[in-house]
Amino acid sequence: MAERSTAAVDVADNSGDEPLTAQADQSTADGVAQNRERDTDIDEAQGSGGAEGPEKASPPELHSGHKLARRYRLEECVTRLDGFSSWRAVDEKLRRAVGVHILPADHARARSVLAAARSSALLGDPRFVQVLDAVEENDLVYVVHEWLPDAVELTTLLASGPLEPHEAYQMVSQIASAMAAAHREGLAHLRLNPNAVLRTSSAQWRIRGLAVNSALRGISSETPQRTDTESIGALLYAALTQRWPYESDAYGLSGLPKDVGLIPPDQVRAGVHRGLSELSMRALANDGATASRHEAPCTTPEELVKAIGEMPRIRPPEPAYTAPPEYQRTTYQQGTYGRPAPHPGATQPVPAPPAPLQSRTGKALKWAVSALLIAALGLGSWQLADALMDSGNKSDDTNKTQTTDGNDKGGDKTEPAKTLTIQGAQEFAVEGSLQAPEDVDKTYDKDSSTYWRTKSYNAGPKLAPYKPGVGIVYELGSAQTISTATIGLLYAGDHTTVHLYATDSLSPSTSVDGMQEIGTATTKGTSLTVKATKKLKTQYVLLWLTDVPKAPGDNYSGAGYKQAITDVKFTG
Repeated sequence: MAERSTAAVDVADNSGDEPLTAQADQSTADGVAQNRERDTDIDEAQGSGGAEGPEKASPPELHSGHKLARRYRLEECVTRLDGFSSWRAVDEKLRRAVGVHILPADHARARSVLAAARSSALLGDPRFVQVLDAVEENDLVYVVHEWLPDAVELTTLLASGPLEPHEAYQMVSQIASAMAAAHREGLAHLRLNPNAVLRTSSAQWRIRGLAVNSALRGISSETPQRTDTESIGALLYAALTQRWPYESDAYGLSGLPKDVGLIPPDQVRAGVHRGLSELSMRALANDGATASRHEAPCTTPEELVKAIGEMPRIRPPEPAYTAPPEYQRTTYQQGTYGRPAPHPGATQPVPAPPAPLQSRTGKALKWAVSALLIAALGLGSWQLADALMDSGNKSDDTNKTQTTDGNDKGGDKTEPAKTLTIQGAQEFAVEGSLQAPEDVDKTYDKDSSTYWRTKSYNAGPKLAPYKPGVGIVYELGSAQTISTATIGLLYAGDHTTVHLYATDSLSPSTSVDGMQEIGTATTKGTSLTVKATKKLKTQYVLLWLTDVPKAPGDNYSGAGYKQAITDVKFTG
């Protein structure tokens, strides 16, 4: 049976205890009270300051083995709360585990749950646990979503201790970027907590319950961006200190001491990274309280992403080096081969060194060796002098030749190629949505493990008719002549085709057809070199993908036609 801590559902405490209704101890700067100290699944399902009471609709009578749509077989109920239930189930058609939220069709929140689920499904961002189906059928409303058996909740990770700085940095970076993308599409979470954040086996962070978890519980907010940003700050605070940043205990974490207020993480625990500590305080923005340097608070995920980008990148820890064992010579090398092993505790005599060559034969041998060495040195000196004289003669001849030839040969020298510095980049799309605009800088960060990726398409290798192409515009600081572009790719197979175009800005004013092509190339491997067929000077270069290979599924997207760029380097 899969552990609940790894499931892509929102797990509740079904012990039957009465839910706590403690008043919020703090209020955000926008005036909306938030009960962050006790934000668990056994809380009353109401909005931040909302007036909606518990629903009268009772949960449907379901049991293990029940099938929905003759396809989803219910296996284990993991949540039963306020008129709805959540289950681990099996999709018998695709033979995979899924999660299912179920509530009666006449439930007061059934319409809003359906709308939230369908909006979340349209986002299609792989950093969120994906909604697979949202259906009203036979007096039931149910939402089917991914189940990640290899993922671990942040709650479970923090049970053994706080995260190390690089892991906490990766967590807040990925969560903030994902929520910024969601808010650009008008979607909020409103229930971001350690139970809703998962780390996969490939160290990627995923968010579950976007829009759906809050809709199930009737949670709303007049300032959703502020609410989600403060939640991200609380997640980072917990990751750094293993403490919940409010007075009440929650999610298996101890709260802060009573009557001390919100203190920075680096004052709660020794060794906390100073930059991450200040970042968490800027996101929490508790009645204007910020980090010690008094930077402006971050009130939206976009502002938080910008603040993270301004921080120095935190590198992963160096791997521990274990010194190899001291070299042990064999008994044969020690000169004891064939001798009996010494008795334990017996003192072994130290062998006497060999006597020096003091006999007549020894003295004669030394004189002979000395004479040979002197002769060898004399011969070598004569050969060296002869070689230097020959070299001088050749050098004179060469100088004479060069003087005679004049500048005929000197003018043929070519300047060595130089690497052009990329000053900035921006994703470019002719039509439709962007692919991963927040990751474009990863293509020139000199780290081959990071990348910008396309979405996964059902047909290929040519992206048309889905899109005429996808790509990134790079700024070189000033007009440069490009000779080659070296591109690192993540996926091999089929073929990848890349075109380079000279354009006028990071946001080109013309279509691709109106740009001047610098060069094009195709590969089946994971590296590609595009050589310029024209000498063009340009400050902005468009890298344009028109064909991508078929690649297997990963943590970001399913199997399909897609590509990812790891490194880009221009030379001129």
